[in-house]
Amino acid sequence: MLYVLGVVVIALGILISVSLHEAGHLLTAKAFGMKVTKYFVGFGPTLWSFRRGETEYGIKGIPLGGFCKIVGMTPQDDDVDPADEHRVMWRYPVWKRTVVMASGSAAHFALAIIGAWMAAMFVGLPNPAYPDTDAEARQEPAVIAVGPCLPADPARTACQPGDPASPAGVAQLRDGDRVTSFDGKPVTNYGDLLVALRGAQPGDKVTIRYERDGSPGVANVTMGEMRRPPLDDPKGPVGPVAALGVGLLPTTPGTLTYGPIDAVGASADFTGTMAVETVRAIQRIPEKVPALFAAIGGAERDVDTPISVVGASRLGGEALEAGVWQMLVFLFISLNFFIGVFNLLPLLPVDGGHIAIAWFERVRSWVYARLGKPDPGRVDYLKLMPLTYAVILVGGSFMLLTITADVVNPITLFSR
Repeated sequence: MLYVLGVVVIALGILISVSLHEAGHLLTAKAFGMKVTKYFVGFGPTLWSFRRGETEYGIKGIPLGGFCKIVGMTPQDDDVDPADEHRVMWRYPVWKRTVVMASGSAAHFALAIIGAWMAAMFVGLPNPAYPDTDAEARQEPAVIAVGPCLPADPARTACQPGDPASPAGVAQLRDGDRVTSFDGKPVTNYGDLLVALRGAQPGDKVTIRYERDGSPGVANVTMGEMRRPPLDDPKGPVGPVAALGVGLLPTTPGTLTYGPIDAVGASADFTGTMAVETVRAIQRIPEKVPALFAAIGGAERDVDTPISVVGASRLGGEALEAGVWQMLVFLFISLNFFIGVFNLLPLLPVDGGHIAIAWFERVRSWVYARLGKPDPGRVDYLKLMPLTYAVILVGGSFMLLTITADVVNPITLFSR
């Protein structure tokens, strides 16, 4: 039940976000005096609608987005009433058209920023000092988190029947113990502990010295066995290695919460980092396509591959089912930021394409005026239709590819 609820929450959150995106177009267009004839949530057959003034508002049967009909978005629109010619969108100054077209993405950014600010106060944002790379983790003190077992499958972290107990747990080591020596070798950080562990053999009996609540202790441990790649080559061949059954328990908290004022700066830093990562993720999309095809064919799904609304909803369901409801907040924030950036790409039919054309027209007119030539006028959108259709074809194919991968071989938060 919680899984279904999580799926519904994320799907509903995306639908609301897209509806607010279209509301951004609606409100700014009306504020400038443009004529807006329709505002609908969803596509397909109309389920319910009402008219207020010159605009029809309503809900359609397929809840996969929404739309806002602004009269005369391009000079080639042929459904403009002669009485509305003075109000068609393409006749308005370029800055007003830019505001209207960018307001959809602005709505997504506002949702992401407000969400980040609230998360900073009530959920917590990632701690910049937390070790999030292998090199940083190795420099942390060797404070351990004791696992319950030694999973036989290196791709799995959860225990299953038949997995041997953790040697550290058997030896009565506990979460928060700080290892100071391993079989007589001093351990000053977690990297030292990893090196010492890889120097041992399965079945070795070793002495581990540690500190617990400021008091020294000694544990005699019989090393277990796991199959892992080489320590200096995480993608190398998997082989048997000695295992203690522990991980790093960072001494710095993973998240930090803030007061309302401090949350402004923290959420701004978080948003800036997310902006950079979002742009990088979009740039990496082409190189991830082969991995998506491979995942559909049965290969292990790369967690760094793109996901669709289906995949995001499934992650939301898993998170809520596991009691990690905070994940839903960050999924909502990251999805809104991604959609906001994507919609500003200078490609038709997304909003960024219309903005790019508007400014191209403005710059071209300025250049022609300086050269003493007549204004070339507006761009003929009909001539751009082949490119637009190509973008739609590529975008639609990519969407189907990600949906298929998310159904056949989804990314999961926890090992299955």
